[in-house]
Amino acid sequence: MEATRWLDEHQDRAWRGYRRMRRLLDLELARELTQDAGLSEPDYDVLSDLSETPQGRLRLSELADRMLWSRSRLSHHLTRMQQRGLVTREECPDDARGAIVVLTPAGRDAIEAAAPGHVTAVRQHFLDLLTPAEVEALGAFTHRVVDHLARSRAPRPRRGRQA
Repeated sequence: MEATRWLDEHQDRAWRGYRRMRRLLDLELARELTQDAGLSEPDYDVLSDLSETPQGRLRLSELADRMLWSRSRLSHHLTRMQQRGLVTREECPDDARGAIVVLTPAGRDAIEAAAPGHVTAVRQHFLDLLTPAEVEALGAFTHRVVDHLARSRAPRPRRGRQA
């Protein structure tokens, strides 16, 4: 077994700082989104993803994948959003078990009203605190980490018994 490679002082400071920043930033953005627009972060994510599609529609399974949620968890959340008139669900024409999530006019109004304040908060609490070079570096390393994690999450072939 390989020996543990502990973090050095600089790595530990960076790692702990990142974790604390992420928690505080997520809390502040969520608080402002709820206070200013009456939306939760998952509400915003659903509405934002739907609003960025040409027809305001996505398969439930694709939306769940984008959000890194289970279909069941997303389905429960969508039920609450449906009750508020933000989205509807339709049967999938090519898959009887599938569903299409559709952005309603009220949902479009909600995301259009929330987006300017949310972008302002993202800028105020994060992006405007960085230099252009730091933003460029952030984009590069976040994509590298996301690509690495996506590869590690990819389904791996199962090893069968050998005769």
